[in-house]
Amino acid sequence: MKLATFTTSSATARFSLMALAVIASNCAIADDKAWYLGANVGQARASIDAAEITSGLLGSGLSTSAIVDENRDLGYKVFGGYQLNKGFALEGGYFDLGQFGFRADTAPAGSLTGNIALRGINLDAVGTLPITERFSAFGRIGAAYTEAKGTFTGTGRVQVLNPNPRNRSTNLKVGLGVQYALSDQWVLRAELERYRVEDAVGNKGDVDLGSIGLVYRFGAKAPMPVSREMAQAPTPVLAAPQPMVVSTPPLAPAPMPPPVKTTFSADSLFDFDKFVVKPAGRVDLDKFAIDLKGLDYDVISVTGHTDRIGSHTYNQKLSERRADAVKSYLVASAGVPANKIRAQGLDGAEPVTKPGDCVGNKATKALIACLQPDRRVDIEVTGKR
Repeated sequence: MKLATFTTSSATARFSLMALAVIASNCAIADDKAWYLGANVGQARASIDAAEITSGLLGSGLSTSAIVDENRDLGYKVFGGYQLNKGFALEGGYFDLGQFGFRADTAPAGSLTGNIALRGINLDAVGTLPITERFSAFGRIGAAYTEAKGTFTGTGRVQVLNPNPRNRSTNLKVGLGVQYALSDQWVLRAELERYRVEDAVGNKGDVDLGSIGLVYRFGAKAPMPVSREMAQAPTPVLAAPQPMVVSTPPLAPAPMPPPVKTTFSADSLFDFDKFVVKPAGRVDLDKFAIDLKGLDYDVISVTGHTDRIGSHTYNQKLSERRADAVKSYLVASAGVPANKIRAQGLDGAEPVTKPGDCVGNKATKALIACLQPDRRVDIEVTGKR
């Protein structure tokens, strides 16, 4: 007697194509290597093939009066992976899809009860497609090695020849999901996976697992303290260019004009712990670009500064990324030639505040507010000779 546990449809092919599309569409190549571990729990669902059960009983001279199935159960998985870059990872783990079964009442009087338990290991390729800075979608495709353990019992006229069949097989596994980065280490996931399996008597079909879980990433950078950039920034001031001085002899070359220097508060250009220019900052940079069109310049220098709170390594990296972000915006949106603009970060090496103005090293609100002028982006425009 066969236990026809599953039914199959073209949805599996569509599901596989969607997962492949997410993986193939990702083009992120930034280096973000890290090991990670995680666990998911949710509901597994299979389709009991009542027609197959009825057919099998008829072959034994029995008719079916009623069939009751149990096609849902708790499922879970534990896994580990290696993030090769921001868009691609390899992931393997152990899964337990739970147990499914049925009871068929027969005439003459009797019954057939069947159950199947499914568990195994898998190896997947996972592609991630960023949607926002913390929210992303992902798709997976891989192979699942599944062990199916069946249990059959019969009463009355129903006889079971093999009450405990087993089967092991390797088949396709695909999935789609979304995830949200709670922090640089912790990620919340929700996903739907489809496991192609064979039951204990060799019938193929699909089991779907919908689950949620948590992922912990090892070696991820520590988040910036909340207190680093709480102060509000004043409106950036554009320094007026000084007049050019022309020598008396009409044929003598004019001296090089003094540079035009503009200072923007970092808080006006960027959100907390970010180096992407925010909409309000774009407005300020667009105004600067309009004034820039009236100048005959040779080079533009963009310098990012931080205050003295925090480690040198972290502050240096943040100041460089912010300077690069301003440079990229002026090139892309204001039409500044890339070969005429350069960017650098100086950590807290050139503070605006004087020694003794701001006392202490602990990141208190008072100290953060006092050091606000040090957190800035300077843009210096040097004219032609």
